[in-house]
Amino acid sequence: MAQAKTAAKAKTIQPSTYVEPENTFEQFEQSVEETYIEEPVAKTKPQPSVPKWEIKDRTYILAGPHSPLTYTISSRHTSRFPLLWFDKDNGDQKELRYATNQNSVFVEDQKGESTLGHIIFKNGTLFVPKEKQNLQKLLSLYHPDLNKKYREFDPVITAGDDLDDMDIQLDAMNAAREMDIDQAEAILRVEIGSKVSKMTSKEIKRDLMLFARSNPYLFIDLANDENVQLRNVAIRAVEAGIVTLSQDQRTFLWTSNNRKLMTVPFDENPYSAMAAFFKTDEGIEVFRSIEKKID
Repeated sequence: MAQAKTAAKAKTIQPSTYVEPENTFEQFEQSVEETYIEEPVAKTKPQPSVPKWEIKDRTYILAGPHSPLTYTISSRHTSRFPLLWFDKDNGDQKELRYATNQNSVFVEDQKGESTLGHIIFKNGTLFVPKEKQNLQKLLSLYHPDLNKKYREFDPVITAGDDLDDMDIQLDAMNAAREMDIDQAEAILRVEIGSKVSKMTSKEIKRDLMLFARSNPYLFIDLANDENVQLRNVAIRAVEAGIVTLSQDQRTFLWTSNNRKLMTVPFDENPYSAMAAFFKTDEGIEVFRSIEKKID
């Protein structure tokens, strides 16, 4: 009886069967790829930074030391006086024109009838109010004469230039104060000529200080030029009667025996030629002899 019940139970309880789905791992990988793979984003090329244009009044000044009453620069393109601007981005050359009734300075962008204007500096300066933006941009950005014939006034740059000039002036005056009288006379002779021979030592030092203050760059150039002092020795030798310069200014001679020292090359200043002669082997001995006789 017990065996019959066990056999019947075995018939009713069948072992469950499990069928694994096909390609389950492959489907999982594919779903992960579909979830995380994104389309590549195109990188944009960084644009160059464009300097901000400030709307303000601007002043322009002529380059160089001169400030004429009036000075006119080109305001439109002509065959004789080209007024063009090269566009580096497009590789185009654009014609410029200042028209008082147009917003753009490029001829290709100007529409309708144009009223031409003149660009005139008075006493070396040109003030352009902020309302004239077309003229400001022409002068500050596009005009080919910028930083050649004129420049835009910048207080910071001007202050720096003034400081440099003051430093040079101070250096020149300090050098003049410490300079010995012979070199001072040589430099001052370049400035005022033979009058220096009749001046006292104090007058020479005074005028040298004034020269260093008024023209420091030239003073420093002369102070560093050894030929200046050699020229002065040659001039002083002639003034003292130690050496004689012939009437045709072609020959230097010893005054004592009329013996020729040197011949001046054609079309050359005789004292510059003598300064160059002092640097030669023969001229060194002559220079030493003259210095002893002058002192």
